[in-house]
Amino acid sequence: MPPLGSLILGFDGPSLPDEIARLLADGMGGVALFARNLVDRQQVRDLCSQVRSAARGWPTPIISIDQEGGRVQRLRRLSPLHPAAGQLAAEGLDSCREAGRSIGLDLADLGINLDFAPVLDVDTNPANPIIGDRAFGRDPSMAAAGAVAFLKGLQSTGVAGCGKHFPGHGDASADSHLELPVIHVDADTIGVREELPFVAAIRAGIPAIMTAHCLYPAIDSVLPATLSYAIVQGRLRERLGFSGCVITDDLGMKAIADGFQPSDVLDLGLLAGVDMFLHCGGKGEWMGLVEALLRGQRDKTLPQGRIDEALARAARLRTSLS
Repeated sequence: MPPLGSLILGFDGPSLPDEIARLLADGMGGVALFARNLVDRQQVRDLCSQVRSAARGWPTPIISIDQEGGRVQRLRRLSPLHPAAGQLAAEGLDSCREAGRSIGLDLADLGINLDFAPVLDVDTNPANPIIGDRAFGRDPSMAAAGAVAFLKGLQSTGVAGCGKHFPGHGDASADSHLELPVIHVDADTIGVREELPFVAAIRAGIPAIMTAHCLYPAIDSVLPATLSYAIVQGRLRERLGFSGCVITDDLGMKAIADGFQPSDVLDLGLLAGVDMFLHCGGKGEWMGLVEALLRGQRDKTLPQGRIDEALARAARLRTSLS
């Protein structure tokens, strides 16, 4: 698998750009779809078919989307609407499971094979500008049960889930799209509160987990979770025993983009234990990441052992997709 296998990229417009098609032909991991890519259901099916055709010869490409319900539904104009996770959980686990199943059936019909859901954060901070009712509850056990029910419904349709945002975005008081949130929660609380839904999802067999672009000084006072060895390797891999694919949140978000160069993101992320790097912007935004990855591989400045491990996990995830 070439180094591009560790990338998931976004693009502009309703058809597959030539540069994305070329990267897929060279083994790129996959794409992320947004409202700007979606016109009608047949167009989405055709676009997903173009992605698969471009990646012919490699494992199934990841075709991903954020389709949670509530505020985050990229297919809002094209598909049935679903309540937010908090409302689903209040209605009961059957509602969570059925929403996951309904979303999965819809995504599978379109050709999308990975949903950046369920949210595994706990809604602990009422002033949080980004999570709120996207979480399945304020109680960790309730959040865990709702998220796992949603996951089981989703994956019963053949669509994979990616839980987010490790080790927990619920206590943030800032929006990571705009700045780097600092979460002042002690390590023990993170372990018994924030991480509980992740533990439940891992036990339920979730294949991928997304990192949080947040700083947790109680664990790592220097690097945000996405780039932190102490958090990704130390807690997610070793403490929680997760052996699946670790995917970054969007690297175009200011929490990361304003503080780190693409080469640093790749180097620190790989060392931390990240397997796939997600950038949801257009070509002008993610080209630096592509160039840094190819240059680092060519000049052997990136950790080759970690690259090989990351590519193997990415390939396993892709092979499991339909």
